[in-house]
Amino acid sequence: MRQIMDQCRTLKSRTSEARRGSATVEFAVMLPVFIALVMTAAQTSFSVDTAHSLYASIRQGGRLASMESDDLLLPGQTLNQKIIQDIRNQLIAEGLPGNQMTITITEADSNAEFDLSDPDNDLGLFRIKVSVPFSAMNSVGAFPTAGMSDFQASIVFRKGKQTLVN
Repeated sequence: MRQIMDQCRTLKSRTSEARRGSATVEFAVMLPVFIALVMTAAQTSFSVDTAHSLYASIRQGGRLASMESDDLLLPGQTLNQKIIQDIRNQLIAEGLPGNQMTITITEADSNAEFDLSDPDNDLGLFRIKVSVPFSAMNSVGAFPTAGMSDFQASIVFRKGKQTLVN
């Protein structure tokens, strides 16, 4: 019986000596996989947050553009310029690079410019589109920019005849 117990201890000792470095090797193999998963989750959440900001600013600008808001314009300013500036200001306030974004107001089914101030366009459909280069959003430099497309958001609205109430 004693001999069997000695053999078990010897076998256990050999096994623990053989496994001593395996935890380090397993950690070294799994660490890059874990880092890749964390970076992917961070980039995905960053992209979702940016898309949410773009759509929220477009909705606010479109709501204002859909109503009669000529009394809110500065002298010499068109309604299109006012809406584009409001969207740009809101995105800048949310920390996005306003000087690098492209904001357009076009007809819903074409790329022709839509004049919000033109009474002939009342009840017409128009699209507001915002585009921001991915490289402008990657200010930290933590994510690769090669092959990445721009962040884009667009919503179609109808030019209404409602009046803003103060």
